[in-house]
Amino acid sequence: MVEAVREPRQDRSRATRQRLLAAAVDCLAEVGWSGSTVSVVAEHAGVSRGAAQHHFPTREDLFTAAIEYVTEERLTHLRANLPNLPPGRDRTEFVVHTLGEMFTGKLFRAALQLWVAAASDEPLKAQVVPLEARVGRETHRLTLEALGVDESRPGIREAVQATLDMARGLGLANVLTDDTKRRRRVLAQWTAMLTTAITE
Repeated sequence: MVEAVREPRQDRSRATRQRLLAAAVDCLAEVGWSGSTVSVVAEHAGVSRGAAQHHFPTREDLFTAAIEYVTEERLTHLRANLPNLPPGRDRTEFVVHTLGEMFTGKLFRAALQLWVAAASDEPLKAQVVPLEARVGRETHRLTLEALGVDESRPGIREAVQATLDMARGLGLANVLTDDTKRRRRVLAQWTAMLTTAITE
């Protein structure tokens, strides 16, 4: 009987924690680092400030966990959305456009807020930099896999890295204004160039 009571309580506790982490990401994306206080996140998650502080006693605790959550969510999103298509232009186009969308979505906006805050906050920077390095390595690996290319071939590593850098830059351009039309044209042109680069 005690176990039966404990399990639902643990489930509720996990669910509350997940709601808080998801709300922290939403708040980062919508109101930025400075606006994302524990109270704001708790309200967004639909829980009391006390409940939030039970899971995360300080703002630093909350956003340390949120940084890891954002990292995992970005990688999960990428793994779920990269294709398993036959090699060729269609496959390359899908990969390029998936990356373009990844760098314009909520998870990227949330991560961007963390980057900006970390630039002038050494403790935060110490947490963000290794996680971003991990995201970078895994994104590069997944992109190679999705394109079906071998980076030991001359120029392939640089072509994939250029694709990721370009997608990130387009994501930055989209932060202040809707850059959808220009982004689509750029991604279409890049698809043609990348297809040539990886099939030569």
